Amino acid sequence: MSNKKYKIVVTGAGGREHALSWKLSQSPDAEIVYTYPGNAGIPNSISDLQLKGLSFREWCIITNIDLIVAGPEIDLVRGLKNRFEGTGISVFGPDKTAAQLEASKIFSKTFMRKYDIPTADFKVFESEYSSAEVLDEIHRLDGNLVIKYDGLAAGKGVYVCDSIKQGVDAFNELRSLYGQTAPFIIEHKLTGTEVSIIGITDGKSIKLFSPSQDHKRLLDGDEGPNTGGMGAYSPVKSCTDELLERITKEIVQKTVEGISSENLDYKGFIYFGIMMDENDNPFLLEYNVRLGDPEAEVILPRMKNDLLPVILNCLNGTLAESDIENNDGYCVDVVLVSGGYPKIYAAGKSISGLTNPLLNNCHIFYSAVQQVDNVLHTSGGRVINVVAEGTTFEEARSKVYAACEAISFEDVFYRKDIGHRNL
Repeated sequence: MSNKKYKIVVTGAGGREHALSWKLSQSPDAEIVYTYPGNAGIPNSISDLQLKGLSFREWCIITNIDLIVAGPEIDLVRGLKNRFEGTGISVFGPDKTAAQLEASKIFSKTFMRKYDIPTADFKVFESEYSSAEVLDEIHRLDGNLVIKYDGLAAGKGVYVCDSIKQGVDAFNELRSLYGQTAPFIIEHKLTGTEVSIIGITDGKSIKLFSPSQDHKRLLDGDEGPNTGGMGAYSPVKSCTDELLERITKEIVQKTVEGISSENLDYKGFIYFGIMMDENDNPFLLEYNVRLGDPEAEVILPRMKNDLLPVILNCLNGTLAESDIENNDGYCVDVVLVSGGYPKIYAAGKSISGLTNPLLNNCHIFYSAVQQVDNVLHTSGGRVINVVAEGTTFEEARSKVYAACEAISFEDVFYRKDIGHRNL
């Protein structure tokens, strides 16, 4: 790399963005890393108030920002990359069209089918469909299905069904929420072990981070409602080198070839939600066009080398010259959430224990905090990611749970079994 120092902005406000800004700040070539809008726990967070009436685009130009790294998918779906064309500011992430790989279930599943990527069988229901057609499909699959609203729905547009009644109820709820002609897909339900495979692509080649595993359900034993993620760990024992090689060949490489064939403007992170069936055959559940959260909080601490030059090579179309190297050992993330999450919960609770020495050997990535009278308070559902590394999985897990016990706020809740599948 040259001697240039980069002014960087990470967009977003949660734990993923804190992990990204933390990792990028370690680069000797980073002059400063802002996070917009960030939160009270992320250094150099820039709120709309601090923009002093400027748009984010205007502020970036005036501040001489060199690079914007997109955190959440919504920024990309709304055309963050497109809005900065002609400004001289690089945006790391796909453009609005390529972001449809996450924004539209119909777009992504049709892409998978076109490029022979193993995924669950599915049927598309767009503007012209009758209730009778939908009910026929629900009965054909005997209710063993998943209904997915076509657009972004903050994790609420997916219905996993076990019976015909559940399928019919899901269809009725989807129409009540998104309209009588809402587009959606019905797919055959797969069951098995999930793993998150996340990489960086320049549209021609791809480099993969360490495999990780998220815990979506609220309660121990993978019970209770789905959440934004209660914790994660990496690496994943069940994702052997042989299995990863097969996933790469059958899913990852075919995706990159499809991106290239479609001439999609895709230079950014890409997430593959993989499920292995009972015979260890990998199937692609979904794409995300950004880092997973809380997966980012474990794969970025495991990354040994500097992230910034990998991103710059990606933007230059020379990603093949880069590698992602990982530290030995394990990384475990436990998410502390507000009592009542993911449904009704209270915010504004003061947080204590953040100076406890048990936290010295951990990473603390803030998701939803605000500052009141110089004290951090909760401001959302998922509040804090407590992350620990260890030479063994058991060591990392022991450290993270000791640190979790040291942090307190009213009605704090967290799962006690993160990584149970790895034991």
